[in-house]
Amino acid sequence: MAEAAPVEVTVALDGADGCIADARHRTSDFLARARSAPGLPVPVRTLELAQLVVSELVTNALKYAPGPVLLRLGAADGVLEIEVWDSDPGLPLARAADAGRVGQHGLEIVLAVARDVEARREPVGKRITARLALSG
Repeated sequence: MAEAAPVEVTVALDGADGCIADARHRTSDFLARARSAPGLPVPVRTLELAQLVVSELVTNALKYAPGPVLLRLGAADGVLEIEVWDSDPGLPLARAADAGRVGQHGLEIVLAVARDVEARREPVGKRITARLALSG
């Protein structure tokens, strides 16, 4: 059986009110379209995890980086790739677990639910990529 053709979309986010909710909505729409592509199953659990990862990564980008944010979603070969680019070149670091800490758990959450996470500097800013298995 042939592998499914890649499906992807890139969304520019300006940081305005409702931007994070819009990113989650765009993720839901993207996965609904991807579900219709041959060979790209998208279980409800994957949709929920994708929205969580998008929310955490976009929130961090908007909180710590000046300027716009780009969200790229790609689906192929049984993997959902979520990339968030922002203008701050500083790479995030997961903090040690601390049940008493309020907030700053976003990267910990992403690391816990994603198959893998990669952070890399770009010529301008950085790109965080999280991958989720589409099969659930």
